[in-house]
Amino acid sequence: MKSMMVIGLGRFGTHLAVKLAELGNEVMVVDTDEESVDKIAHLVTKAQIGDCKDEDVLRSLGVSNFDICFVCISENFQSSLEITSLLKDLGAPYVISKTDRDIHAKFLLKIGADDVVYPERDMAQRTAVKYSSSLALDYIELTEEYAISEILVPDSWKEKTITELSVRSVYNVNVIGFKINSHVTPMIDAGYTFTGDEHILIAGSKKDIIRLMEKK
Repeated sequence: MKSMMVIGLGRFGTHLAVKLAELGNEVMVVDTDEESVDKIAHLVTKAQIGDCKDEDVLRSLGVSNFDICFVCISENFQSSLEITSLLKDLGAPYVISKTDRDIHAKFLLKIGADDVVYPERDMAQRTAVKYSSSLALDYIELTEEYAISEILVPDSWKEKTITELSVRSVYNVNVIGFKINSHVTPMIDAGYTFTGDEHILIAGSKKDIIRLMEKK
């Protein structure tokens, strides 16, 4: 369990805070809008109304005591910059800022953000890949080059094993597990025979995963 602060309760900030709390973290949310704060107060550890562009407000929140501070204010880039910078000046150990533009990300990283996230872009890419293939069920990018995907078993793989298919050498991906009725089992046996009833989890470069998902 970690201690998290979420600044900005737009759609992303609200969903992020709720999920962090569901995962067992201690979560404080802060926003200038009283209605937004009231709506989520019962779902998180603590909710505060305040303008985090004000250094005194941030100092009073004890930002250095939080493991991670999320700045979820991308619609006002100047505010995002100011808050990110203030957080680092006040000793916040790890700051993650939301953005939707590469140029904004560069500035945020220069003034102290430890990481940036692109939720709209990432979801658009995930959705595009998922619905472009008849095999794809889910798709998560790990880096600019690598990803993990949950796919249906290609017809040509059914009743065959990983060894028989030479998955790594032929497709250049790794089968890391299979999923049946929402239960995931790590793939530790190269002799496992695919039945077609399971979903399989594959990891590799994005281009190789997409190439595999083009199979029938």
